Amino acid sequence: MIVYAGIDVHKDTNTICLYCRENNAKFELGKIPAGTEYVLKALKKAKKDFFAKNEVEWKAGYEAGPTGYGLCKGLIKRGVNCQVMAPTTIIRASGKKTKTDRRDAADLAMALANDTYKAVHLLDDEDMATREITRLRGAVVKKIKKEKQNLLSFLLRLGKTYPETGNYWTLKHWAWLDTLVLDDEFLQYSLKTYIAELKNSLDVLERINAKIEGIAQTDHYRDNVQKLVCFAGIQTHTAVSILCEIGDFARFTSAEQFSSYIGIVPGQESSGLTQRYTGITKTGNSRIRLLLIEAAQGIKNSSPYGKSKRLQLRQAHASPDVVSYADRGSRRIRLKMDRLIRNGKKVNVAVTAGARELSCFIWGMMTGNIA
Repeated sequence: MIVYAGIDVHKDTNTICLYCRENNAKFELGKIPAGTEYVLKALKKAKKDFFAKNEVEWKAGYEAGPTGYGLCKGLIKRGVNCQVMAPTTIIRASGKKTKTDRRDAADLAMALANDTYKAVHLLDDEDMATREITRLRGAVVKKIKKEKQNLLSFLLRLGKTYPETGNYWTLKHWAWLDTLVLDDEFLQYSLKTYIAELKNSLDVLERINAKIEGIAQTDHYRDNVQKLVCFAGIQTHTAVSILCEIGDFARFTSAEQFSSYIGIVPGQESSGLTQRYTGITKTGNSRIRLLLIEAAQGIKNSSPYGKSKRLQLRQAHASPDVVSYADRGSRRIRLKMDRLIRNGKKVNVAVTAGARELSCFIWGMMTGNIA
């Protein structure tokens, strides 16, 4: 007898509802403390109370959320078939106005029984740990961007603007910042604090980048990182981030499926003879989508006449077939973005189209389809 266990998971409590197809019955187990052991105890008690005369095969599931995959992995280790369910793929009955933990657990149990959901791919422990490092880097980069904005806004309010022509945050710009002296004691204190905080964050970012470089040289990532960095626009941290976010590329049967998974394909609203395409769907993993758009921007800014020294260095130890495939992809992506811009498309639209093309080339690289 297969019994489906929908678990509404929260930080402190879990709510469980069981559904048995054989007798079309639901059994609400109510709230229990959060944790794998408490779930196992609840299932054991339910087996004794409701299914004592039957051999029971459990199939449990809960929505992906901030609580992560710990409960799922814990249940699997203890012999319980458990899956993490993608929230946007769960088909729910329309018209319900009341939302409670009990109803959510019942909906999850029915989705498990009717197979009206898609399961989230579980990363291994090494990928999960690496993913947290790469996401930490993303948080620090976002913090640095905000700190730069705060510093420039502070100086603008005081009428202190960079007198030279050129970009900010160059060596000359930093030298100018270090020479600034403000008359007021409080203003000078604020300036030095802004600069100190920014430099500290930049130091943290440098240490994280060094850690990611070390991770890229481990046996788990080395070969695939070496392939991905052959693309113009993909640095080591981008390659490691993509690999640890996806895990197994072989689970995607085609490049189109991979692009659809990360939400970088156009949506469609067609009816009858009318065909209408919308913007990209933005479903799936938003972090990979952002990384690919940044990489496509890097390809757009790369020289069409030759390779940079950094790219040549990254390609130095790769096989000729891999380098040829990456060069062909980078060239095609750059030409496509240039053509779209010449035809009047906005730059962001062109870069997004380039990112979709790049996702297809990445899938081909990671699955060996580079002919």
